[in-house]
Amino acid sequence: MSEVIRRVLRPLLVAAVTVAVAVAALFAVAAPASAHGILSVVYADLSSGGPGVVHAQLQVEYDLFIVSAADAAKDDPLFRAGMGAFDAGDPGAQIAALQDHRDDVSAYVSDRFRISGTSECTPTLADDITMTQQEGVPYAVLDLDYACPPSENGHEVVSSLFPDDEGFVTDTKTILTYALDLHEGSTVLDAEHPSFSTAQSPLERFWEFFRLGAEHLLTGIDHILFLLALIVGSRRLREVVVAATTFTVAHSVTFILAATGVVAAPPEIVEPTIALSIAVVGAWYLWRLWRRGEVDQDLSRAHGFLRLDRAGWLRVGVVFLFGLVHGLGFASALGIDEPWSWTLLWSLLVFNVGIEAVQIGLIVVVFPLLVLLRRRLPRVGMWASGLLAVVVTVAGLVWFVQRILGVE
Repeated sequence: MSEVIRRVLRPLLVAAVTVAVAVAALFAVAAPASAHGILSVVYADLSSGGPGVVHAQLQVEYDLFIVSAADAAKDDPLFRAGMGAFDAGDPGAQIAALQDHRDDVSAYVSDRFRISGTSECTPTLADDITMTQQEGVPYAVLDLDYACPPSENGHEVVSSLFPDDEGFVTDTKTILTYALDLHEGSTVLDAEHPSFSTAQSPLERFWEFFRLGAEHLLTGIDHILFLLALIVGSRRLREVVVAATTFTVAHSVTFILAATGVVAAPPEIVEPTIALSIAVVGAWYLWRLWRRGEVDQDLSRAHGFLRLDRAGWLRVGVVFLFGLVHGLGFASALGIDEPWSWTLLWSLLVFNVGIEAVQIGLIVVVFPLLVLLRRRLPRVGMWASGLLAVVVTVAGLVWFVQRILGVE
């Protein structure tokens, strides 16, 4: 019976790993240089403007807003004036372009960012329009007062700014912070979840950040390949656990510090370094494989803390350094750069838990399969692991060159 099981199990294991490697190769070839789906972030802050009034301050990417609002209003003068001011890099001219076409600005925002109580609220664009920057990108700051009928059940907010069907960006996120209706907090709106109610419970609000964290890791192929490189290069369960825990601690620290505005690093440095980290960790395993010609070295004689040898601890140190950089990438993708608060901190921690849930899931699925294959079919396991490491390394190098050259 055991021989029959082995005969059935062997081709299944080979097929499973072959499919996994093929999928990884397809992702590596098809994924763009910038592996994150968020291409624009809107910042919205809601507060009480007095009885029956909700004050909203929106920060929108200036050039994207000009293109979208002009297209919606069929207003060529707005496009010409706005883009001319953008190309000149003149904040004063950018403000003037928006002020000269206030009706079109107000019409686009009123249609795409709505607030309602018992019925729809009526927005009024404030006199002053200002400019700011987010990560070096010019943003227009728009203040609106929404006249709302009395409501005992909070207010509902719907954001559809810069939708996918406009064709200019993909997957716009609206980072919403609010202090309204005796509640305060933050949430994220996007195409799949465009609405939010201030009457929602804290659990419902935190779920949005958990979902966003999980989605970010699942759609961030660069982070997935880095994790696969950690898994395939681990000789024992304790190695992958220590490496993954180190990565988690490192990226959690920089993620929270960057998202709360304590530290900052330009994406021109962060993104290429993330790509390089993928190549380095993948190549590390290939170098060991070439040098020693084996996959599963015996660590039973290793001594010291956690029984890791010198090579294992050196790898942990490298993973920690790269984890710090990945944390900056997570924060950049989320798009939050707000002053520290307990509410924001809890939201960021929940976002991080979403990332870790997917990370743990990948380890639980992939690592046992590799261990089983290496023990049952050592030679096939070595070649499958090596091929996967080659895919990861090549993908990291390609992305590194693309991001250095600014190729999308």
